[in-house]
Amino acid sequence: MTDWPNSGGVGPRPVPNRAVPTTGPGNDPGGGYGYGGHASYDSGYNTGQVYAGSGYAGGGPGEPAAPGYGGARPAPDWGRRFKTGLVTLLVVLLVWSVGTYFWADSKLRREVDLSTVMDRPEKGEGTTYLIVGSDSREGLSDEDRKKLRTGSAEGKRTDSMIILHVGPEGNTMISLPRDSWVTIPEFKGSESGKTFPSPGARKLNAAYSMDGATLLVRTVEYNTGLHIDHYAEIGFGGFASIVDALGGVEMDIPRDIKDKNSGADFKKGRQTLDGAQALAFVRNRYEAGSDLERTKNQQKFLSALANQAATPSTVINPFRLYPTLGAGLDTLIVDEDMGLFDLASMFWAMKGVSGGEGTSMNMPIAGSAPQGSLKWDMARVKQLVGQLKNGEKVTVRAD
Repeated sequence: MTDWPNSGGVGPRPVPNRAVPTTGPGNDPGGGYGYGGHASYDSGYNTGQVYAGSGYAGGGPGEPAAPGYGGARPAPDWGRRFKTGLVTLLVVLLVWSVGTYFWADSKLRREVDLSTVMDRPEKGEGTTYLIVGSDSREGLSDEDRKKLRTGSAEGKRTDSMIILHVGPEGNTMISLPRDSWVTIPEFKGSESGKTFPSPGARKLNAAYSMDGATLLVRTVEYNTGLHIDHYAEIGFGGFASIVDALGGVEMDIPRDIKDKNSGADFKKGRQTLDGAQALAFVRNRYEAGSDLERTKNQQKFLSALANQAATPSTVINPFRLYPTLGAGLDTLIVDEDMGLFDLASMFWAMKGVSGGEGTSMNMPIAGSAPQGSLKWDMARVKQLVGQLKNGEKVTVRAD
């Protein structure tokens, strides 16, 4: 066997990849590329020819290319990639959702113990919430109080009260005028635990002023016979912060409104209200002419607020969801048994009412009462409560 240069004495003879002419114009005198017409001299330098059986890419004629060196790349497995991406996305969403749930749940202020309420009526069909807007200035600076026109009164009073019933035949939102003339019954003090005799007939908002949320629940239950399952209360600052976190709430103002007491100053028509403007709108009382008109405005705005808060652009957008939740939960006071799912149910029910999937009304009124208050029409109140407790469609209407 002949040894070839640089072959190390082993290996097959190189196979030329093209024919080498031995004669022809422009070539060496010997007619070839070598010397004196003899066969071309192989210097051992690889000029690009491919060696048969060498194991390198290309091989020789009829031989397959070695894998990994210029062979055909396998087609991407798009089905597998899609499944992997989908699983990854679902895991991320699950972790984000669980994290958000526990974060939000930890911020709920469960400060109202409904188990201390005396002589509670039997629970009926569905779930009933008592939603309270208080005039609490908690967390507001002097500048905030001036901007929101909240005044500087100490303590807390109810500024709005709404019963929201989520039932099998639809959702019903009932405003309770704070000037309603009702009986405040015997009650157990929320802090002392002592039993106090009934102070008699008073305006409804007096119950809250006397002993807070539990006496308010006791008074509403006593005068209606409706079992309150959950309690939710928010103050001025929290209300305005939620609206601002949402980027404002769009409202259709029914007429020009200007009221120096609440700071309301609006032109008729559709517009977006920021936190301060929204608070002025729901607190407008003197220009509205009556507490009943005021409660209608409150219902209208709360429905619009819930409708916007429950949109996908808020729920799935962390840059809007977290500020909104943070603004609301920091100042939202609820009962000890209220969970996030209960809270979500409450907002979805309010959204449903605003979308025409329920009933929005005032408590039926029969006329005026002492101290400029309002007397309930107890016959219609009894009929209304009966329909709610029995899970029937609400047919009672207020004037």
